[in-house]
Amino acid sequence: MSGSSLPTYKASFLSAALEAGALKFGSFELKSKRVSPYFFNAGEFYSSKSLRALQSAYSNAIAEAHASGVLDFDVVFGPAYKGIPLATLAAAGLGALDSKYDDKLYAFDRKEAKDHGEGGNFVGGPLKGKKVLIVDDVVTAGTAKREAIDKIRSQGGVVTGIVVALDRMEKLPSPDGDDSKPMPSAIGALRKEYGIPIIAILTLDDIVEGVKGVISGDGITKIEEYRAKWKSSD
Repeated sequence: MSGSSLPTYKASFLSAALEAGALKFGSFELKSKRVSPYFFNAGEFYSSKSLRALQSAYSNAIAEAHASGVLDFDVVFGPAYKGIPLATLAAAGLGALDSKYDDKLYAFDRKEAKDHGEGGNFVGGPLKGKKVLIVDDVVTAGTAKREAIDKIRSQGGVVTGIVVALDRMEKLPSPDGDDSKPMPSAIGALRKEYGIPIIAILTLDDIVEGVKGVISGDGITKIEEYRAKWKSSD
């Protein structure tokens, strides 16, 4: 990927995703029943080496958006379950990047309330009166992110943004089943609904650019055809 025009942290993350098997190419049936020529699974980042790549990617993406004024936050929040290690890595990575992030907090929720010890549904920094950044792996339909936003709001927090690993740039299924109609992506729908920035470390465009020379020309063509067929309106 030495010839890629992607920023260093994006290219490094893409390389790590390929090495870890988190990004695969072939034929994969999605929840939507569409057959995709690629598949991303952040659960494949489970070695120390790949976790360092995750930490670098999330912390750099957040720091870049913060420096440009796109994001402002007090707490990095990881929705259970996959979001918990991502938020932990991102918060630690931010502190390693710059000491100005040393006072940023992290928190996560429990799927089920703890009824002993400290109890409750949340662990980590307080959310009340705080600007909260949600960190997760992907946005599929947006349901889990809406639930996380509701939980944070119930604690008096204000959600100011979401950061995910990948934006498939793929339109949602049409409610009437006519997939020829223009539709927003799940990320686009959330942006419009809540009026908050949603940032992806990688987009499908980044993948197409970054894997040239890494996978076959036929593989690239299949991804480009899939992108053209299912491209979102946002």
